[in-house]
Amino acid sequence: MPDLELTSPAFDDGEPIPEKHTADGDGTSPRLEWDNVPEETRTLALVVHDPDAPSGDFVHWVAWNIDPDAGSLDEDVPAPAQGTHGFGGRGWAGPSPPEGHGPHRYFFELYALDTELDLEPGAAREQLEDAIDGHVLAKAQLIGTYERV
Repeated sequence: MPDLELTSPAFDDGEPIPEKHTADGDGTSPRLEWDNVPEETRTLALVVHDPDAPSGDFVHWVAWNIDPDAGSLDEDVPAPAQGTHGFGGRGWAGPSPPEGHGPHRYFFELYALDTELDLEPGAAREQLEDAIDGHVLAKAQLIGTYERV
């Protein structure tokens, strides 16, 4: 079976994230699409983070209990369960790197899980990572970039 795939019609892997999905635009989450989900998958989990942030690896989205059969999460649609991002809120937090800091990479990491997660809304990335430990069937990654000049 082919590996789990994660794509977005908004941007290609390694390419810039359109401004509309950033803090400089509307701040809407990009549409995400997945394929080749392992048959045993019960739910999906998502972590989006920026390892290039000056303060360290900055979290932009934590989500879980996403229906694997849906095949996508539409633009500006919240996930069924969402955690806290680095700005302290829930849901998608669009890229907002410091001006002149160069291009940042935004890693969209999708996990196929063999279980549903029982996490409180607003859970942190670390709590999600602890909860998925031992339950990951497959992982896909999509990288977008963004730079403020």
